Amino acid sequence: MPLKLPKSSWSTTELEDLRELSRSFMQKELVPHQERWAADKKVDRELWNKAGEVGLLCLSIPEEYGGGGGTFAHEAVLYEEQARSGDSAWGVTVHNGIVAHYLSAYASEEKKREWLPKMAGGEMVGAIAMTEPGTGSDLQGIKTRAVRDGDHYVINGAKTFITNGFHADLVVVAVKTDPDAGAQGVSLIAVETDTPGFRRGRVLDKVGLKGQDTAELFFDDVRVPAANLLGDAEGQGFIQLMLQLPQERLIIAVTAVAGLEAAVDLTLEYTKERTAFGRPIFSFQNTKFKLAEAATEAAVARAFLDQCIERHLKGELDVQGAAMAKLWTTERVNKVIDDCVQLFGGYGYMSEYPIARAWADVRISRIFGGTSEIMKEIISRSL
Repeated sequence: MPLKLPKSSWSTTELEDLRELSRSFMQKELVPHQERWAADKKVDRELWNKAGEVGLLCLSIPEEYGGGGGTFAHEAVLYEEQARSGDSAWGVTVHNGIVAHYLSAYASEEKKREWLPKMAGGEMVGAIAMTEPGTGSDLQGIKTRAVRDGDHYVINGAKTFITNGFHADLVVVAVKTDPDAGAQGVSLIAVETDTPGFRRGRVLDKVGLKGQDTAELFFDDVRVPAANLLGDAEGQGFIQLMLQLPQERLIIAVTAVAGLEAAVDLTLEYTKERTAFGRPIFSFQNTKFKLAEAATEAAVARAFLDQCIERHLKGELDVQGAAMAKLWTTERVNKVIDDCVQLFGGYGYMSEYPIARAWADVRISRIFGGTSEIMKEIISRSL
């Protein structure tokens, strides 16, 4: 018996139809391949084409650029169903909710018409490269350089922890166009990965997210057209990042809450079927109390998330609100899933059990998109 939570306040009949389509796609195209993708450290490239064919890519990008013409609510439905399916391999959140929106907001009209339809069809996979081997959350400290040379930029540097790095056809790269200007010297430039000088390093061996192609990327005298600069001038990258990061953090919150709900459902089912000392594990007071706490955490997290999604749909979710959403939901999902693993006993530590994979997968949520500590710093500035 799954958790009985009220339907989200922002839900509509159209969105529930999309939910059914998304759920069906996940069960057919993602769920059967989890072990193989984990071993390969990447999904099948054809998955992107299949998703494009059924209309699940670039859901919130305007139709004139090949997108679905929807809102963030459409994206949220897709991400929730992916999380509930148990898949953490397909980097659709980065492709749909992050890269496509950088292009939609800041690329030239010509480049939008060139790149976005290909992303919507699955012909082109998107990635964003901010983190470097020596810099994590401190984006002002990046070393990757882009030097203007006539009608081109020449890019040199290295990036790491890049989701979709193996399959990416287009990478939005954070670079320094003025190394002496601090945050004002950061720019974003889109790089097509068939450009000479671009190369991929290894797909990284992570504790969780085993099937996700998180890779190292290297730029050795990569020449790209100056028209690939996002924005109408150099030095706008840091502001662009700050404007887009709230949606990225809300996406992380969406997947955290859906993952929390899925973990509680799995644990309810397991504890009612598994017996110890002649009776179901669920009948023990400790189990019931732990699951009562978990169900309450899920209900509170869902209510807060729905409020944040409503605010975002109205354009009212600020940087601090998004930081609160990411901080609260990722901290709660880590706690709840850890409690759920405990209720599974030894089986909770076996990789073939979804709860074990969820436990390993979710730990990164307190780190990527800005660590919990960075979220607290951001929130504290508004107090």
